[in-house]
Amino acid sequence: MNAPNVSAPTNDSVLSALPRPAAGEFDAVLTRGAFAPLTQLGVIEAVGMDAASFLHSQLTNDIQHLDAASARLAGYCSPKGRLLASMLVWCFGDAIRLLVAQELVPAVQKRLSMFVLRAKAKLADVSGSLAVVGFAGDVRTALSTIFDALPDGVHVQVGGPAGSLIRVPDAAGRARYLWIGPKELVEARLTELEQRLTRVSPAVWDWLDIRAGEPRITQAVVEQFVPQMVNFDVIGGVNFRKGCYPGQEIVARSQYRGTIKRRMALANVADHPTAVRAGVELFHSADPGQPCGMVVNAAAAPQGGIDVLVEIKLVALEEGSVHLGAADGPALAFLPLPYALPSEV
Repeated sequence: MNAPNVSAPTNDSVLSALPRPAAGEFDAVLTRGAFAPLTQLGVIEAVGMDAASFLHSQLTNDIQHLDAASARLAGYCSPKGRLLASMLVWCFGDAIRLLVAQELVPAVQKRLSMFVLRAKAKLADVSGSLAVVGFAGDVRTALSTIFDALPDGVHVQVGGPAGSLIRVPDAAGRARYLWIGPKELVEARLTELEQRLTRVSPAVWDWLDIRAGEPRITQAVVEQFVPQMVNFDVIGGVNFRKGCYPGQEIVARSQYRGTIKRRMALANVADHPTAVRAGVELFHSADPGQPCGMVVNAAAAPQGGIDVLVEIKLVALEEGSVHLGAADGPALAFLPLPYALPSEV
């Protein structure tokens, strides 16, 4: 980690607590079906005959060969190979859309636009005209009233007048979908969907993303991680056969030279809501003087406490205990990720 460190605040009043959804909201996702308007996400749209080739030269995944029925995870890196943003990328008509943490949309759109140069491509923030909604649980019947067909696999998308419906990885054993469409149309249909599904808060989706093991780069952790540190190579966010992009040499070197010594893990922290935040450092009991990792994402968990995705030295997982913010801070209880990590030998 090479950016300024962020430690747990000594005064809990500095930060407000993470939002804690009602138990019934979690229950709706886990036992029935639910949807959540996702105001924490925004959309950048790229248009022009060179849009695909331009984004291909900037992002960690293959955008040049992205077809109309697929979506892909990708990262946007600094020249030092550190993630400036994470995103889901898909085609809609003649445009390519990037789903990014809303707080990063202006900076990402501006930075990408700076490098367009003579390419025939234009990028715009279209978050104001589109709505993003997450669906989880038993939702297929409800969604079939809007879309003629539903995605039959992860990162498969279907499009139509209502926008795009993308299947994203399951979480907590529940199927999940993203609907991105015209704001007025989406909001009108959501009123009808409330007769079939439960509306839940965006914080429930944040928890589901954590349980799916999918990191979201937000302002608190910009430029903290090479993609492999947050398992982007494992979950399909990096294509090591494509051409160059900012930071590509460093990302490739991390993959092929020596072992990867840091990875992302899933854990739960007892309920200290004002201390658990993205960007807070972790400390190991055997080496309390220096951090061993950092919180990537955090969200209230239905079983109590806060679930977190953390980037951490692999050696710190072997023995001893890991603590939040300081060596005597709250301890992390590690949980299994929903996918296997490669053996680092």
